[in-house]
Amino acid sequence: MFVRMIVPLLILPAMTSMALSQTVVATDTKVEPAAKVGDLWRSTDSRPLDTSPVATPIATPVATPAKTVDDGIAPRDAAPPESTGGRRTIARVTKGNGTLPNEHGQVWREYDISPYTLRVISTNKPEQAVVDWILRETGYETWHGEPLGILSATKRTLRVYHTPEVQEAIADIVDRFVNSEAETQAFSLRVITVQNPNWRATEHELMQPVEVQSPGVQAWLMAKEDAALLLAKMRKRNDFREHSSPHLMINNGQSTVISAWRSRDYIKDVVMQTQPRPALVPEKGTIEEGFSLEFTPLLSVDGGHVEAILKANIDQVEKMVPVVLDFPAGGAQRHRFKVDVPQMTNARLHEKFRWPIDKVLVISRGVVATPVPGQTVVNNPLNLPTLNATPPRADALVFIQNKGQVADAAEASRRRGRTAGNYRGRY
Repeated sequence: MFVRMIVPLLILPAMTSMALSQTVVATDTKVEPAAKVGDLWRSTDSRPLDTSPVATPIATPVATPAKTVDDGIAPRDAAPPESTGGRRTIARVTKGNGTLPNEHGQVWREYDISPYTLRVISTNKPEQAVVDWILRETGYETWHGEPLGILSATKRTLRVYHTPEVQEAIADIVDRFVNSEAETQAFSLRVITVQNPNWRATEHELMQPVEVQSPGVQAWLMAKEDAALLLAKMRKRNDFREHSSPHLMINNGQSTVISAWRSRDYIKDVVMQTQPRPALVPEKGTIEEGFSLEFTPLLSVDGGHVEAILKANIDQVEKMVPVVLDFPAGGAQRHRFKVDVPQMTNARLHEKFRWPIDKVLVISRGVVATPVPGQTVVNNPLNLPTLNATPPRADALVFIQNKGQVADAAEASRRRGRTAGNYRGRY
């Protein structure tokens, strides 16, 4: 009888356990352990867990709202930016407080630049010229450090967030662009070379020196009449050459580029070719030699002065230095190939000038290389590319003169043509 009484007692806990197991399966829930406060912001799904045990269905989990954890460390944003493609960033990213810092007194200003952008049709983004000029005048570091600054432009509006001092400088620049008196201007931009710089000896008294920062560069101001006489004298020299069109129509603030380049081919290396059969093949290279001149003018508000950025690049191949490469061909035989290593000379100029509109600016880059397509090399009258002759050198000069607005310059040109053409000065 004692054994019969023990058996039901052993069966009863097992049945109770089975009932509880069936209950758990029926409800399909689990109890999540409480999370530590210090580990909440380290959650893999960026959502802090609740500190109290909560029974959550496994099949359809319910997201609990994120809680603010005051542990002295800002939590990561719940959703990473779309630009990261869902990738978790290593850097800690926050949304900030939603306001722009203005500890230095920054103010928001919007400038209407449509009077300028609507009349410029030579480029698809005329507003970029305004932004570029602002960056030159204020400095790039002004917008990438302290205090916080914002600079953005569309075709109609320039938006700026910065200190009142910077806003004042920007207002002056914008006025120079939108000023109706500074519409499309006609400039005479002449690029000239003379091999001997001795022209200075007779014209020195007529030229007013201008301060230049670039080493080896000189600049002068001349009256328009004196500059015209100087050009007339230079044209009579045997070493005189002009490399550009003298008349350009440039929108105020926009850039124009004068360039002359030619390609020069040479053998720079020998490579192994596998198709259709293994073989050593010379590899060709190409060098562009010539010059380019970028000119960007901007008139003052009163129209009395011109401020211009001038960039000049001159590249020339002085000669090709030959090198013989030796390759084994099996046995005692060898293959020899000649390759060339270019010896080049370069000249650079990046300067800002400011001068009265009624004067002519004359700039000398010094005696530099003068590579021009079709030019005959000194000591090589047949212009044979295989000869390592002395490359040409000359005094590179730039004459810049403002001709006024395009309409006025065109009318003056028509009058000169009519007088000198058919009527011979009778009318």
